[in-house]
Amino acid sequence: MPIHDFQCRACAHRFEDMVKLGATAGCPACGAVDAERMFCATAAVSTDRTRARSVAAARRKASAVKQEKDHAHSEYLREHIKDHG
Repeated sequence: MPIHDFQCRACAHRFEDMVKLGATAGCPACGAVDAERMFCATAAVSTDRTRARSVAAARRKASAVKQEKDHAHSEYLREHIKDHG
């Protein structure tokens, strides 16, 4: 069962609830059963701009990871040469 965002039509309280497909959720604040399902903010629309931002962020993170790995490898080589050289 998926979790959906709801807003109560009676008291305007916003809440999340896990409901079956086609079922309605009851408001935990006032007990009304006529809550409106809201558009989930995490279900964003993908555009060229958002995809470009995601790719740029992923590349920055990958670059940082690569730098860290390269540094660790060079440290390992330095210690290995010092111990066995």
